[in-house]
Amino acid sequence: MNPFDVDVLRDLLARADYPAIAALCAGSHPATAAEVLEGFSPEQVRDILRHLEDELRADVFTHFSLDFQVDLITLLKRREVARLMTDMPPDDRADLFKSLPEDRRQVILPAMAQAEREDIRRLTAYEEGTAGAVMTSDYAALQPELTAFQSIERLREIAPDRETIYTAFVIDGNRKLLGHVSLKDLIVAPRDKLVRDLMETELISARVDDDQEEAARQIQKYDLIALPVVDSSDSLVGIITHDDALDIITQEHTEDMEKFMAIAGSHDASAYLRTGSFQHFRNRAVWVVVLAALGMVSGYIVQRSEAMLMQFAILVAFMPMLAAAGGNTGSQAATLVIRALALKEINGRDIFSIMFKELQVAMMLGVVLGALAFTRVVLFGGGSSFPASHTIERIGIAIAAALALQVVTATLIGALLPMGASRLRLDPAVVASPALTTVVDITGLVIYFSTIRIMLGI
Repeated sequence: MNPFDVDVLRDLLARADYPAIAALCAGSHPATAAEVLEGFSPEQVRDILRHLEDELRADVFTHFSLDFQVDLITLLKRREVARLMTDMPPDDRADLFKSLPEDRRQVILPAMAQAEREDIRRLTAYEEGTAGAVMTSDYAALQPELTAFQSIERLREIAPDRETIYTAFVIDGNRKLLGHVSLKDLIVAPRDKLVRDLMETELISARVDDDQEEAARQIQKYDLIALPVVDSSDSLVGIITHDDALDIITQEHTEDMEKFMAIAGSHDASAYLRTGSFQHFRNRAVWVVVLAALGMVSGYIVQRSEAMLMQFAILVAFMPMLAAAGGNTGSQAATLVIRALALKEINGRDIFSIMFKELQVAMMLGVVLGALAFTRVVLFGGGSSFPASHTIERIGIAIAAALALQVVTATLIGALLPMGASRLRLDPAVVASPALTTVVDITGLVIYFSTIRIMLGI
């Protein structure tokens, strides 16, 4: 039986059998317990948490979503909150503290020990989105003059209070970062071997004001368990662990994906069901209205070409293909460029190389799609109405040329917009679909009707 069957838990709650519920929580992973418990009301969860051991309570609470944590905090007594936050990891504790209302912060902070208060003040002082804002102060530090045996004893002593001990950072008396040493190296080294002779001095670190995504990418790139974070004087102030890096990358991916689809708001990776319908409306409405207004330009272009469409009814049949081909090729180019920018594979100086590469790709795509359109016109367009002075082959060539030119233009626009945004230090994802689709639709119709007029002599 699943130890966290919802029906079983609901039955235990109905009977107020909190010892049994505590046993269920203790026998399951805290993340699993938190996932199930979050489906109940904050009042019910509060009563359950009060019956858990301190360490387990903090572990389960840490795995709740931030909004649910805030809801629970408002239901707990001041002393309960202080004890709970004391047992939480420093980075999670700081995130929660920043999310609390100011009046609640002022009540909770004096109830905590001096060390925890100072830790919260230090971690919450860094700007949101920086490495300093997501780091934890629970790291393992060693002095270079310790022996391997002394270091292992030291790690054994501090392990219960540290997030990770698999990598220990070597610091001097002023906490300046000198290097790092792995637990494995300490274990296999001779007992009297000094840390200074074992440590790796090739340092990969982040500054407290570095972007959090850049720090997470370093952990991903170099396969690090933890990334040290230093201040302006190269003193070690915290670390970012690999699990936090995964959270950061997930958050940034969510943000980029929602910006890519012109959705405003906070871009919380887990906030969909907890966000009200009206807030979702606010996040989406502005861009949708703006893009709809711009879409009227497309309608105006079609309206101005009404006489030509009445003469050449066959042109209407290829307008959906024109819009789809332009939107698809433009979005493909934009997606590839945005991804390359995010991974630091390219930068603004590569714009000419990128445009040349995309031009080559677009021309090949244009030839393929143009040939497809021409074949469609010649084989199946004979029954459409058009002036007797024009042949179906000539019309097919005009449509194919317009489609190919649209594909080339849309691809170049799709690559150029993110690159331009990057050069202007804007978020490249903001200029992508559906904003890109609207721009491509307008330019596509202009290209389509202009090319037809020129090639058919209308």
